[in-house]
This record gives sequence, C-alpha cells and structure tokens, in this order.
Amino acid sequence: MGRIRQLDAQTANMIAAGEVVERPMGVVKELVENAIDAEATRIDISMEEGGIQKLTVADNGIGMDSSDAQMAFQRHATSKIRSQNDLWSIHTLGFRGEALPSIASVSKLTLTTSDGNESTRLVVEYGKTVSAGPYPCNQGTEITVEGLFYQTPARLKHMRSGAYEASLIQNVIGSFALSHPEISFHLYSDGRETFMTTGQGNLLEVIFQVYGRAASESAVPVQFSDYDYQVSGYLIKPSLTRASRNMMHVFLNGRMVRTYRLYKAVQDGYEDFIVKGRYPMCVLNIEMDPHLLDVNVHPSKWEVRLSKENQLEYLIRDEVRKALQSSLLAPAAEIRAARTDYYEPLSFDTDALIREADRRQAQPKPVQSALFEAEEEKPAAVTVLHEESRTEIMREAEEDRKVLEAVSAIQEPAASYTPETRSFPHMDVIGQLHEKFILCACARGLIIIDQHAAQERVHYEEFCQKLNRNPVMTDCLVPLTVHAGSDIVSRVDELNEAASDLHVTFEPFGKDTLIVRSVPSWMQEVEEQQFLEDVIDQFRSERESRYTRMEKKKIATMACHHSIRFNRSLTMDEMKEVVRQLSLCENPYHCPHGRPTFITLDEKELTKEFLR
Repeated sequence: MGRIRQLDAQTANMIAAGEVVERPMGVVKELVENAIDAEATRIDISMEEGGIQKLTVADNGIGMDSSDAQMAFQRHATSKIRSQNDLWSIHTLGFRGEALPSIASVSKLTLTTSDGNESTRLVVEYGKTVSAGPYPCNQGTEITVEGLFYQTPARLKHMRSGAYEASLIQNVIGSFALSHPEISFHLYSDGRETFMTTGQGNLLEVIFQVYGRAASESAVPVQFSDYDYQVSGYLIKPSLTRASRNMMHVFLNGRMVRTYRLYKAVQDGYEDFIVKGRYPMCVLNIEMDPHLLDVNVHPSKWEVRLSKENQLEYLIRDEVRKALQSSLLAPAAEIRAARTDYYEPLSFDTDALIREADRRQAQPKPVQSALFEAEEEKPAAVTVLHEESRTEIMREAEEDRKVLEAVSAIQEPAASYTPETRSFPHMDVIGQLHEKFILCACARGLIIIDQHAAQERVHYEEFCQKLNRNPVMTDCLVPLTVHAGSDIVSRVDELNEAASDLHVTFEPFGKDTLIVRSVPSWMQEVEEQQFLEDVIDQFRSERESRYTRMEKKKIATMACHHSIRFNRSLTMDEMKEVVRQLSLCENPYHCPHGRPTFITLDEKELTKEFLR
C-alpha cells in the first residue's frame, strides 16, 4: 500500500515537455502553430544563440484577454476543441492544450497579448506564475522564452551548437512559409534578419526564398485530385536533386508532418528521372476531409494516420510521373561566363610615367584641407577598384530584384490545371563527336545525345513491353513451395489478382503453404524462391507488386548490355534511327538509371560566348 502516488502538476508538465519540446526548434514550431491558428498575417521570430539563450515569437493575430491568457497555461486548456467529437474533425494546427504549460515548465516565459480591448502581461518561471497584470501593447501576442532547459541539465547537455540549432529553426520556418504563403514570416538570428517572405500568397515566390533561384525557375506546377484528395503545388525538375529528403515538403491540410510513405510515393514518381541515391525537391499541399486524417497520434504532432493511404500513394506516384513526362526535361548545359577582371594592369612604360608625374607637378594645386590632400594622394587603381566593385554589386542586386519580381508575377496554377502535352523536339542530325555523342540541331540550338543512354532507354521500354505482355512461361519440374501463413492462404485470390502483372499463379498447398507450378522465363535469372517470398511480403504490407518495379534493375541491366557502346562509329542513317527510336519512347529524356539521354546548348548562350 502507498507505493503508487500521483505526480504533482509541475513534474507532469516537465514529463510532457520531454515529448512536446525536444529542442528550441520544437518551441518555435508550437508557438508559430498557435500564431497561425490565431489568424495572424505576420509572424516575427527572433532568436539568440540558436534559441538556447532566448526565443521570441510575435504575431498580429486575434490575441487574448486577461482570463484566457492565464487559462492558457493550465494543462489541456485549449480554444481549438470543445468535446471528444471534435477530435474527428480538427481544422487547426494545435488542439491538445499542452504546448504552453510544457514550455513554461522548462523555461522563463513572458507572454504579452491583447485582443484589441484588453492587454495583459504574464510571467511564468519554470512552472510558477511570477506576475500577471495589465500591460500596454498592440493587438496580437508576443511570447519570449529564456533559459530553456536550464533546470533540466539532462536535456540541456544534448543541445548542440547555437549555429546548428539556428539552422533547424530556419528549416522549420521555411516549411511554415511554404505551407502558408499567405503569411509574412520574418526570422532574426542574433539581431540579423536571415529569412523573410512577403505574405502575398505566391507559393513560387516562397520557393525562390527557400530553395533558391534555380529551383524556382525549374518549378513545374501540378494540381490533381480524386474523390477524396486534392493535391496542388510544385515539382522541381529532376535536373536539381538533393542527397536527402530534406527538400521534400508534403503538407496535409496545411500541416507539416513526417509521412515517409508519401515521400516514397513522390520518389516513385521521380524514379525514372533521377539516379539512385538522389532525392527530388517538391512542395505538395494535400487537402482532404479532416475525418480522413488522424493527427492525435503523438504530442509533437509530427506523426499522423491517414485513411485510404494506399489510394493517396498511387495518386501521387502516377500524377507526379505524368507531370514530369509532360514537361520538357532535357537539361540545358550550363556555360560558365568568363571571369571579369576588376583591376587595371600596371604600366611599365617608365617614360610615360615620368611625363605624367611632370604634368601633375606643373598644374597649380588648389588649397585643400589635409583630409582632401590625403585622399588625392591615393593611387588611382584603388579608386577604380572601389567604383567598379560597387557598380558590379549594384548590378547583381538589380538582377536579383528583377528575377524576384518576375517570379512573383507568375500566378499560382489554376484550378483546372492539366499537364501539357509532351512534345519531343525536332532534331536534325549533324554528326558524331568522339564516337560517343550524336550532335543534332534543333530550334533552341544544339542537342548532344548520349548514344549509349539513348539506346538504353529504347531497349528498356521494349523489354518491359515484351516481358509483361507476352511472357514465355516455363513449367517447373518440382513446384516451388512458399511458406506464406494461413492469413495469406485464405486470401490467395486477392494475392493472384495483385500479382497478375507478374504472370505467376499461387495455389494453396496445406494450411500455410502456397505452390507455384510455372514461372516466366526471366525469373530463371533470379532466385525464384526469394523472389516469390518478396512478392508475398509486398502483398502483406499492402504495397504494389509489379514486375516493372521489382525487377527494374534487372531489365535495365539487360537493356544496357544490348545497347550501343561508347567508342563505336555510327553512320548517318544509324544516328537518325537512334533519334527516331528515342522520340517514340514514353520517357525519352532519361535512361533507366535516371541519367539524361541528351542535353541542350541554347543558341543565345553560344552567341554570348562569341561576344556577339
């Protein structure tokens, strides 16, 4: 008896803080979500030492009165939901009522808020209210967090450098800006503005700020839907990729989440366009009925559960692939501009230097102050360097401003968006370069075709069609047996339907075993037993089992072995046939391994290189 005790409120809050707030980035996420729920149109975030020392989040939202400001620090006190039925239809980013009391239990928190009629200032230090009273301020809410985790050294010692924590905060603010382009975000680090958006609702402008100029110029607008989901946003052409998933942003009803299955669906859509080990860049916002989205999974709200998730995965994968195929994906070769020298070469004509010195001495020198005399004695080269550098900097700044204005002028994709019809450029074969590349003329300029990669793509699509449509079946002398479990044996009809593309038929053989009596001829090149087990595992995890996906590497290898190699001379007719076959491909722009089949040299860039 007496071994079980109820924890006090402060200890409970500190335990909850371990789940809600892991580091300064978590504090910023929770406070910014509250600001968005408060209908703010501008949110300012300021941090010192990456938020470890001090964090401030200010907004111009609806604010709170005095009673609400004090009630906000009680556990599970929230304005977002009223009853348990509201949990099935959550329209706000926050709803649990745990963020503020959790943050206040591990820091010194100062809240200043006004609803337009009543202004309040509240100070809470490590869970204890120090002061509360009226305080003059503008409408909105400002929360300052200081000394985060100072009384929880076990958590504080796991904090990394201020620069690292600041980078995490900037990443999460960039995600907020991408999910809410209608809100203006201003981020300050140690008194210096590091990120800013205008809040004009132009997603492409935010992509320019977060991803950079090259990504915004390569953005492909997409908008597609089915009965349950509406997806809109931008895909970045596969000529720009990253080494991680950090630049893949998928939002569910405006909420940033970590949904690895949806990331995988996007990757599958890019599969034929990027090389293995690289990840695409995209911004996709998925709208759905809130009843299909369960956000009450984890206190941090990073994890969610989706109804009909398989349906959404297939929708994203198929539509992403169609959008990329409909865009001209032949990468343009980058021609680097020659370096401009910003200095004048020294002259070694001593006679000319002597004459110039005599001329200056002969001229009357006006009466000036010592300051102006010192300035006149400076070498002319220093002045030239300063002026030309300043002119160049101003010119580059003006170019960036014009580009940003041009990006901002581009409208969001219309509601009736449909992918453009793909048009393969007309090519006139010129010749062959080093027995490796086929040179062609086109309307844009010069096209350089990788003869091996082009043939790989042609043969890859031919093999896929032949192996899938007209398979050569081989009867097994001894039927292959696969242990599948009684649950799969009872669903053997569903399994055969899902694996119909593999041309394999499973038959029950006992309570928990399946047998296969015949297999396609191509399966002789792989370990049949392991392959069939993989098919069943795919079915058990409700993933698609398709030959072209599971054996893509094998087909790509076959296509590679049957393709034109480098260092092989081609006749004009052979080169024209390569171009003709490539133009008939479903995806003529990339080989099966994701490498480009051809690149384009723009005529305008070539003209610039010849100084015309």
